[in-house]
Amino acid sequence: MSSADVVELILQDHRRMEELFRTLRNVEADRAAALEEFADLLIAHASAEEDKVYPALRRYKNVDGEDIDHGVHEHHEANAALLALLEVDDTASDEWEDKLEELVTAVNHHADEEERTLLNDARQNVSDDRRAELGRMFRQSRAEYLDAGCGRVENVRKLVASASD
Repeated sequence: MSSADVVELILQDHRRMEELFRTLRNVEADRAAALEEFADLLIAHASAEEDKVYPALRRYKNVDGEDIDHGVHEHHEANAALLALLEVDDTASDEWEDKLEELVTAVNHHADEEERTLLNDARQNVSDDRRAELGRMFRQSRAEYLDAGCGRVENVRKLVASASD
């Protein structure tokens, strides 16, 4: 498996998010820094999936279009949960802990479902070359979002607002 495989790249991001959740749950950790990295990663990851990966997977008859729609819906839910956490100022507060758990639940649910449905389907139905090509597109798109500071609260607010239109 080359690390350019889009499925592997998505899985790597999912595992990184889990690591960041462990840091965010640790009261001794620099939660603000971990949240900043998490916010950028979540938004860049989901946006790159929606821009490059999901539209390509839709063309495969063995990939369920409803799974893709559901994935987009879950991205919106995760973004809203992220925004709710970003808007809590005190990382030591009960409110912060509550919003963190809501975010963890939303993201882990989505990652788990995506891995069992879309990513398994992509592994089985999309050629290695095409997965590598999608991986390059995903990585480039993700990098552009990261460079733009996509996890900043103002941007997350815009995304959440546009999703509810």
